[in-house]
Amino acid sequence: MAKVKSVKLLSFTLPNKMGQLAAVAEALGAADVNITALRAVETGSNAEFTLGVKNPKKALKALAPLTADVKETDALCVEVPNKPGRFVKVARKLAAAGVNVQSSWSTAFTGRTASCLLVTSDDKKALAALKK
Repeated sequence: MAKVKSVKLLSFTLPNKMGQLAAVAEALGAADVNITALRAVETGSNAEFTLGVKNPKKALKALAPLTADVKETDALCVEVPNKPGRFVKVARKLAAAGVNVQSSWSTAFTGRTASCLLVTSDDKKALAALKK
């Protein structure tokens, strides 16, 4: 079925100006922090970033010169075969367990698996449901 693991996401807002994505990538790269997931959205005069990283503490230190307000969030990374209808099993199990998905995003452009990040109302319950 699906492979699932707990991950940490870092979220922060920067002024919306040219080069912010490069500045974030440069700061993390210089600190030897690998970006495992990235979501950046323009919201008027700001840019909202959400990152998955392997070493959140190291990433927080690297991002400090860019922004002081970084929120750390628990999430789940779910991998399913990259085939039609496979993610519905994940969604149904979460619904049956009474777990609300507060946010999610995924990619499956290449490869045999699709990876989806989920912020849920109850990660412990979600993990138990998805491991059945």
